[in-house]
Amino acid sequence: MSTIEIPCSILLLAGGKGQRMGGKDKGLMLFRGKPFIAHIHAVVRELTDDLIISCNRNQALYATYSDRCVSDSVDGYPGPLAGVIAGLEQARHEWMLVLPCDAPLVDRALVRAMLAHLGKGLGYPLMLRQGSQWQPMFSLLPKALLPTLEAAWAAGERSLLRLLLAARAKGLPCSCQDLRLQNLNSPEVLLAAQSGAIETRP
Repeated sequence: MSTIEIPCSILLLAGGKGQRMGGKDKGLMLFRGKPFIAHIHAVVRELTDDLIISCNRNQALYATYSDRCVSDSVDGYPGPLAGVIAGLEQARHEWMLVLPCDAPLVDRALVRAMLAHLGKGLGYPLMLRQGSQWQPMFSLLPKALLPTLEAAWAAGERSLLRLLLAARAKGLPCSCQDLRLQNLNSPEVLLAAQSGAIETRP
């Protein structure tokens, strides 16, 4: 059951190749004894009644952490934009929050700060921003943006960041030291996090 006043779908992106992890499915990598996806599921489950996971393998495993799974419309792991489009096509609500599967340090306060954008009556997308660095994998998108994304995809665009900036996305500032946004996307970074060298701090 969602505890957010304005309904919002949530998409967890877990459809990548996992190249830096030697081709392993990052969402199912273990962190502190649980899969990455389990950590994020625990944070967002109570915030939505429409939890979607974009995955291109291991759908049966991911299904236990979602209301449903979606896959890219083309083979070959074409990138996060394909997952976002697949998610928006299936989203039940007018807004969809996007999070990556390899950021298990994300917490509910950060997600709620993003969802607060919904109460401001703005139709623009939202992205987290660390200094000059935009974070399109942490974003909030109106479903009305779907036709624009689909048309851009058909024209050969593959950058979610470029499309969100073109859609006049608003930025939610975060500290450059905010490790809740840390992607544990390589063995070295994961080892540092497992050993306690990386801790959550706003």
